[in-house]
Parts: sequence; structure tokens; C-alpha cells
Amino acid sequence: VQLVESGGGLVQPGGSLRLSCAASGFTFSSYVMNWYRQGPGKEREWVAAITSAGVRTNYADSVKGRFTISRDNTKNTVYLQMNNLKSEDTAVYLCNAPRSPPLWGQGTQVTVSS
Repeated sequence: VQLVESGGGLVQPGGSLRLSCAASGFTFSSYVMNWYRQGPGKEREWVAAITSAGVRTNYADSVKGRFTISRDNTKNTVYLQMNNLKSEDTAVYLCNAPRSPPLWGQGTQVTVSS
């Protein structure tokens, strides 16, 4: 049972990245999925959520209009498309399945810097 994030990296302000989170070992299509992030010296922050069938999404105000969460239940993968990145988006990004106990990936680093 695991979540594995990928797609992070170094990007200039205004740039884009697409993060992926591959799930295995559980019924992915039954769960809401979340993206969180934790910046340097900051608490973990919820970023976005998507319902199990991908019909509804929700975003933190800080990323609304710039980030898009999506999922492909045939691939057991959830994505986070991040556009118009800002320096304050620098963080480790983690995906989460709200199982019992909650399941977290190891995270992928996103650094926004010129």
C-alpha cells in the first residue's frame, strides 16, 4: 500500500510543472485524493482535493486559478498541474489518501526560483 509522487524540480517564476502521484495496494477509485505541501519552516498546508470519480475539485485560495487537480482511475494516478508558479509555492508536495490510517507519499520537491 503506497503513494509515490514524481514530477518535482526547479522552475523559474511564472513556469509550470505537473506532479503525479501513483497509488498501489488499495482501491484508488474509492477515495477522495488530496495534495498537500510543506514549505521550508512552515506547517503542512492542504492544496487541493478531488472526489473519487473526479467530478468535483476544491482548492486552497492561495492556488485557485493556477493549479488544477485531476485523476485517472484507470492508471491509479492523481495529478497536480501547476501554472504561473511563484516563489511562495516552493515546498515539498505530498499526496494523501484519507484512509484509516491516512496514507501519505514521500513527497516531491518543487523549487521556484530565478
